[in-house]
Amino acid sequence: MALSESYLSDDLHPIDIVESLATECEWDFDRLGQDQIAMAIEGQWRTYSITLAWSEYDETLRLICTFEMEPPEARLPAIYETLNEINDQSWAGALSFWSEQQLMVWRYGLILAGGQMACPDQIDTMIRAAVLSAERYYPALQLVAWGDRTPADAMQVAIAEAYGRA
Repeated sequence: MALSESYLSDDLHPIDIVESLATECEWDFDRLGQDQIAMAIEGQWRTYSITLAWSEYDETLRLICTFEMEPPEARLPAIYETLNEINDQSWAGALSFWSEQQLMVWRYGLILAGGQMACPDQIDTMIRAAVLSAERYYPALQLVAWGDRTPADAMQVAIAEAYGRA
């Protein structure tokens, strides 16, 4: 059964849908208000903090997925170059570095203009895509920050597909 089949009402608030998904998936979450929810989702490399917020003003469901990163100051130009390469490959979201907070941030906005409703499957895909993207690029960012690898070299790790099990 698709996630959307378990919802009977067409007028659910997007954050209500997120809360139901978080409960169903057993993710740790905190409903911060009517229009915002924060979650922690365990990945392979680390636990990611995810916040979703609904903006009635521009009818957008915003997602940010963050993880801490404190690269050496001297490696920041290479980190920014790597972020440019990552964003060139990404069509559904973008990664940026918030230096003041020492956070890598995956951002995505689902525009629901004209009174459109997001379905649970869309929101689930949005959350999972954010975590998968963070997981995919985390090793490349680590190699650039602490492995003294070039952005192009480190990106080969993110581009490579792993097959089988170790």
